[in-house]
Amino acid sequence: MDRVTDDGREVRLDALPIGIAPREFTDLLEHNPATRQRLAELKQRFAGRRIILGVDRLDYTKGIPQRLRAYRRFLNESPDWRGKVALIQVAVPSRELVPMYRQLGKEVNELVGQINGELGTPDWSPVIYLRRSQPRSELAALYAAADVGLVTPLCDGLNLVAKEYVACHPQGDGVLVLSEFAGAAAEMGEASWSIRMTKREWRKGFCRRWNSQPKRLRNA
Repeated sequence: MDRVTDDGREVRLDALPIGIAPREFTDLLEHNPATRQRLAELKQRFAGRRIILGVDRLDYTKGIPQRLRAYRRFLNESPDWRGKVALIQVAVPSRELVPMYRQLGKEVNELVGQINGELGTPDWSPVIYLRRSQPRSELAALYAAADVGLVTPLCDGLNLVAKEYVACHPQGDGVLVLSEFAGAAAEMGEASWSIRMTKREWRKGFCRRWNSQPKRLRNA
């Protein structure tokens, strides 16, 4: 059945899957001089370090504070990883006139400051926080440079960031950590590492994967 009739009106039903245009991202990485240069700069800057990337709206459903606390615990309980990994968190401001969202922004700012202040060194910042939207050319470079893509909302719709990250790793050299509460998990369950976003699983999982596969991470 692809239609229903209600009060004399016929309404048609259709399935329209939402996705991305992967070729747009691969074209940027292959042919856009600015993107290629930016990717080279990121690789040079973070040479010898793992990059973890989060790209989200600054929304309470995205679980950014929980992600930051899990990352802090990971560094506290696995001190040998200090200086060897960096979390780049892109957070696009959203609904800043709403008090709840303003409080969320304040909480995230404070957490980033606490983590960098407590654990950082003159030549290493544990968290690099970008509180603004990024052009697609910049996002493509960030996705491609990142060893791990974190898509860990507490409750979300489809979340196309997961697919964008995968599109920028055509050689299978990245890890997508995907919350079961993201809609994309239903479509990408076999192509991602799906977790419940707890601090303990976050820490144990990353240590296990990086220690066992130092050169080639699981295909996202």
